[in-house]
Amino acid sequence: MKIDVLTLFPEMFGPMSQSLMGSAQEKGIIEFKTHDFRQFAVNKHGHVDDYPYGGGAGMLLQVPPIVETLESIQPADDARIILMDPTGVPFSQEIAQEWSTASQLVFICGHYEGFDERVRNYVTDEVSLGDYVLTNGELPTMVMVDATVRLIPEVVGNAESIVNESHQNNLLEHPQYTRPREFRGQEVPEILLSGHHGNIELWQRKEAIRRTFERRPDLLEQADLSPQEIAWLEEFKQNKNSTDQI
Repeated sequence: MKIDVLTLFPEMFGPMSQSLMGSAQEKGIIEFKTHDFRQFAVNKHGHVDDYPYGGGAGMLLQVPPIVETLESIQPADDARIILMDPTGVPFSQEIAQEWSTASQLVFICGHYEGFDERVRNYVTDEVSLGDYVLTNGELPTMVMVDATVRLIPEVVGNAESIVNESHQNNLLEHPQYTRPREFRGQEVPEILLSGHHGNIELWQRKEAIRRTFERRPDLLEQADLSPQEIAWLEEFKQNKNSTDQI
């Protein structure tokens, strides 16, 4: 996969050479490049922003520097051109999963008060990290790249860890434990020490549903639950109602 980032601050992406991202690049699984669109500034002073027509607070990023940088990259016909924008679709695990199969991702990072509206004519996706505003588009880009790259086969050594983690299959991950067996009166659940893999898997699934019900019940609306899992969910609801009435 090729990943290109249009940014005014390439140096912010230093961390992308570390950890799994760095390993994925060393293995040749991904090719990651940043492109400073100030190189296509419309004047000799290197300005890439200007005042908005009609007035308003702040400055807007101009069209030419961004589009000309995009053209210099020559993205593939099927590349996803992604605009970082607080008005975009909220980023999610489903989007990361979809992007992980793409041949090329191109991210456009913003600054100031936003973009000239015409920039949107050159993108395929407009995405937001959440319902809040940041000072730049570099931070959400790094988050989205990390979430996407780790879903590419061979990037994460243990593929099963991805299948079972939070937000896959619209469930939060079940509780996990490691040594020591007991810490300050807190013990590892006995079922996990039993060696009975079937019972352990049932416990893990039930606890995943319990945790999702307690922390993110909205996710359960889209989860594909078996009759047994639906019964567990009803059990949790009844217990909650009983507790609320006390």
